[in-house]
Amino acid sequence: MTTAVIAAQMTAGGDDPTRFDPIESWYPVAYIEDLDKLTPTPFTLLDRDLVIWWDTQANEWRAFDDRCPHRLARLSEGRIAEDGLLECPYHGWAFTGNGTCDRIPQQLPDAKAETSRRACVKSLPTAVEQGLLFIYAGTPARAEQTPIPLIPVPMVDGKPTDGWLVLNTFRDLPYDALTLLENVLDPSHLPYTHHGSVGKRSNASPVELEVTSSDKLGFTGTWADGPRKGTLGRQNTTFIAPCLMWHELKSKQFGETITVVYATPTRKGQCRIFARFPFKFASKVPEFFIKATPAWYSHINNNAILEDDQIFLHHQERYLEQSGGSNTFSQSFYLPTKADAFVFEYRQWLNDYRADPFPGQTFKPALDTEKLLDRYHSHTEHCHSCSTAYKNIQTAKRAIVIIALLAWLSTTVLVLTGGENALVPGLISIGIVAGSSIGWWGLNRLQTKLERGDRTPARNRK
Repeated sequence: MTTAVIAAQMTAGGDDPTRFDPIESWYPVAYIEDLDKLTPTPFTLLDRDLVIWWDTQANEWRAFDDRCPHRLARLSEGRIAEDGLLECPYHGWAFTGNGTCDRIPQQLPDAKAETSRRACVKSLPTAVEQGLLFIYAGTPARAEQTPIPLIPVPMVDGKPTDGWLVLNTFRDLPYDALTLLENVLDPSHLPYTHHGSVGKRSNASPVELEVTSSDKLGFTGTWADGPRKGTLGRQNTTFIAPCLMWHELKSKQFGETITVVYATPTRKGQCRIFARFPFKFASKVPEFFIKATPAWYSHINNNAILEDDQIFLHHQERYLEQSGGSNTFSQSFYLPTKADAFVFEYRQWLNDYRADPFPGQTFKPALDTEKLLDRYHSHTEHCHSCSTAYKNIQTAKRAIVIIALLAWLSTTVLVLTGGENALVPGLISIGIVAGSSIGWWGLNRLQTKLERGDRTPARNRK
């Protein structure tokens, strides 16, 4: 077999036509705008702890195993040294972009222990596409021949072109990537689960989904009538194995809209969602308002939408496991209508191609509600826009407290000193204190929204 023929067979999921190996795939791990070139970033992909860092010598993002070969310290706790190398926090061993050890400070000047293969760190292939950093989880030699899963929107340097506008968000979710994909492939849940946020119960109607093609690399489907009782037109769905799906809708009212979800598996029962919402509006008005809205404010709303089903999905996957897991889904789930056609197809694909990323593993005990609604550790601290807003809010709250204290002290002095000219300045000081209290209250509410979600979803308030 020639080299060219072998290379042509190197596609996502490996060479076995009867199995999709989830290791042999590209996965998004972060939006480039959320990464810090000055600080190593930890990330877990398929139960493998990694460190992501910017290699100034090659001007590339790197991904290493997050453990120093010396004493297995986490490299993500280290730093990028003055010469641009990744330095271990434990003993200062430093590594180049290809994973080789450059120096061992503890050895004699004429020693060469750093040249040993045992001194190297394992490196994973990386790529930047459409504003995302992707990591190839499998055999490095296969990376170049394996296509990166991309969305159907023209982009240059991560920026949409040809009239497209793309909104982005992400979050670390407390349930499996499999559960996430099953959920987002199901358009029929939106009017009920997301009533009051992005759906309305009054829009519920029969949903007749049809799978139009299916193979090892994914499937496509269509909903002829489309959402909102058929008023928006046909909606087409694409699933690209193992981690990408999108719903595509074209309507005269809104133009083109696409709902995109990447489900990156981190550990059993945990994943990171990358949600992207490309729009090509028929009118410039909605585009103006979307561009004028700060990303952090949009992310607050996005987090609330995710929390509409976050709690019950966390428990649902445990119930499925107790009743036999994905292999017996058709017995565990009662799927009498075509509204579940994509869910059925996805679960069947998962079973047929043995594509579970964590075979044989079981879920940990369920988390309590407070942890399920955590926003700060699952999003805010990792998001450039939201973490910046969080810091600014805290700074503004401290400034307000100082202003209010100074105004209160001024009022107290004026009252004690008395005099006929004290009334107006005193009233002004009281007004400043009152305004400061209202401002602090408003900022504190925003801070809370960046920290945690609301226990009562919108659908249960209306």
